[in-house]
Amino acid sequence: MVDRVATNVTDVTPAKHSRGRVRRPTAADVAARAGVSRATVSYVLNDTPHQAIPDRTRERVRAAAAELGYTPSAAARALITGRSDVILLLLPDWPIGSTVGHLLESLSDALGQQGFTFVAHPRSAGRPTTDVWKAITPAAVITFEELEQVEAERLRAAGIELSVALLGDAGPAARAMDIPEQRTGRLQAEHLAASGHRQLGYAWPDDPRVVTFAQPRLDGVRQACAELGLDPPTVVPVPLTPDGVQRALEVFHGADGPPVSAVCAYNDEVALALLAGARRQGLDVPGDLAVIGVDDIPSAAVSVPALTTVRAETAVLARFIADSIIRQLDGRPAAERPGSDIHSIIRRESA
Repeated sequence: MVDRVATNVTDVTPAKHSRGRVRRPTAADVAARAGVSRATVSYVLNDTPHQAIPDRTRERVRAAAAELGYTPSAAARALITGRSDVILLLLPDWPIGSTVGHLLESLSDALGQQGFTFVAHPRSAGRPTTDVWKAITPAAVITFEELEQVEAERLRAAGIELSVALLGDAGPAARAMDIPEQRTGRLQAEHLAASGHRQLGYAWPDDPRVVTFAQPRLDGVRQACAELGLDPPTVVPVPLTPDGVQRALEVFHGADGPPVSAVCAYNDEVALALLAGARRQGLDVPGDLAVIGVDDIPSAAVSVPALTTVRAETAVLARFIADSIIRQLDGRPAAERPGSDIHSIIRRESA
């Protein structure tokens, strides 16, 4: 039963700790300001169903909370509702480039629209990831790669049933991002083949941290070449140094074998390095060597020549991932995967 409303509202001034710091407002402070019980504050601010609380009382509680700057803690909400509203993403040791950055922004937005708080934590930060998820008690943990079995068992033992690997060995049920990354490589190869190129190369990133992205993209290029009757692509690592780019171009242009007429680059950064190296060596792009990237970063449109690339609608993929997580938490069937239309070729001058 809801407490009767007090006739006199107490003026609550935030207390200070002994060291002079302002104490964080509590539910008790809100209850005193609004003239209700702490239980009523909890019911109102957590939108607890089946509570017969008058609208005027609800408004007074919310007004008191706003005046005091009070918000229920994630741990408190988890105790009341039986489920945290935090989704934790464990980031591998990756450079946060355009693709990952856009994905994080889009995931935060998509989950926020469903009432969840999105937290990303780099696994390379030095703190054991077990300590991280224990501290924030998430409803779900998202990973880009499979968790080690010991850690996955610890999650289950803690009542965190869901962990979603976005990339990895597809197995019978492909991961959420495997198919899009393979599709990226296929589009690159198909575009170059449609332009008349028969001998393709693949500019592999000289950074072991991004293999999880690079491998499915290369797989997509290889699959497309096989289906189109082309030789497998010539794969060459491309260090992002002047000497490294020069050596890669020499391989692509036939110093160690048949010349490659077009290159699928791992991403736009690698592709732009190839364009710069080609200018230094006097190679014409796309006449001597066509180049296509991935990501459509801003500098792709202003490079010389302007870079042809593959753009992905990251927001669509993020909404699918967020919806999949929420459906699994609610025990509902999985959502349909986004189609191939989330990727498109941005045609410019380089290929």
